[in-house]
Amino acid sequence: MKIYGVVGWKNAGKTGLMERLVSEISSRGYSVSTVKHAHHSFDVDHVGKDSYRHRAAGAREVLLASRNRFALMHELSDEDEPTLEELLGKLAPVDLVLVEGYKRDKHPKIEAHRQETGNPLIADATVRAFAADCALDVGRPVFDLNATALIADFVLSDVGLAERLV
Repeated sequence: MKIYGVVGWKNAGKTGLMERLVSEISSRGYSVSTVKHAHHSFDVDHVGKDSYRHRAAGAREVLLASRNRFALMHELSDEDEPTLEELLGKLAPVDLVLVEGYKRDKHPKIEAHRQETGNPLIADATVRAFAADCALDVGRPVFDLNATALIADFVLSDVGLAERLV
């Protein structure tokens, strides 16, 4: 599996870019999965639902399944947060995994940037290009934040998938 990240500070446009890239790249015939890092506690079920009641009762894992999807919830309690590598090992094989967040990990990334946020660039050595709503002088490729097809071309080329479906 090839891995490519989308990073940036809050309100930089990461999630929108991820959504557009998944749509664009999968429409080209590639299989795509995503990993999203959350810096806060999150929940996929709700108080009163059966799966919530199972976890509240002490279940270590709860697998919720239907004919359309399944979700495996694993309680971490006092364990350390799993690494990106450990999480990737839980995914079924696909052509490309797009990762939102995990900006300190070593996989290649594109950085989303909106000028109005006033945030500095991350721009470390793992950032191969930028998707921005303004001009940047960074010595690396800079794409318009909404140039999804061009960004997808760059990502697919950077991971060596560009030629597969030609």
